Amino acid sequence: MPDVRIILVRPQHPGNIGACARAMKNMGVKRLVLVAPQRFPAEEAVARAAGADDILAAAEIVEDVPTAVAECVFVAATSARDRTIPLPRQDARAAAATLCGQAQLGPVGLLFGAERTGLTNEEVDFAHTLVQIPVDPLFASLNLAAAVQILCYEIRCAIQAGPAAAPEHRPASQEAFNLFLGHLEKTITDIGFLNEKHPRKLMRRLTRLFRRALPDDNELQILRGILNAVEKPHPPRKLSPRDPHNT
Repeated sequence: MPDVRIILVRPQHPGNIGACARAMKNMGVKRLVLVAPQRFPAEEAVARAAGADDILAAAEIVEDVPTAVAECVFVAATSARDRTIPLPRQDARAAAATLCGQAQLGPVGLLFGAERTGLTNEEVDFAHTLVQIPVDPLFASLNLAAAVQILCYEIRCAIQAGPAAAPEHRPASQEAFNLFLGHLEKTITDIGFLNEKHPRKLMRRLTRLFRRALPDDNELQILRGILNAVEKPHPPRKLSPRDPHNT
């Protein structure tokens, strides 16, 4: 089984956590990450897990989404609604195939939002693609555990269909990518390019742009080197008469 991490963001009901663990175990998915759960551990979670106690016992509890996805090379976010600044969209089947392909290079994450509110725009910013389950638009609300079950089923089907083509290169981890974004935001603020009254709108667009590119570690180092040069510019290089750049 590839290292696919089911990440529940701010889950409100421990029973839903248990039901998700059961859905995961049905399909052989083992890595559960809980971001700031309201109540966990809880007896209700164990009861609803119905035998998937090992998934609950091994669940990782973290404070925020950046920590949850830090090791991941690719992240998908589930959402029933589109966003003002769009992400590439995939249905459950296509997303499962993408995740399994990227998992050949490192851990991948699948984000699920809180039961009542879903994922915030800031949480979706950590994803490379938006996953939408094709439900009836007249009743699009889907139970958290049901959504996890559908995605885990599609992941299992993708695995059984055989290995997907391996991506051409290994993307940098989300931890490295987020450090780059912080560096970028600081630099464009210092040079007066970022409008401090509306910083997130521009940063969200830049985040989506660079995330689509799936930069690797070397590419991030090049980009950060450019930012360093902007922050601490050197005097222009003097060209000699024979320098080919003079022609």
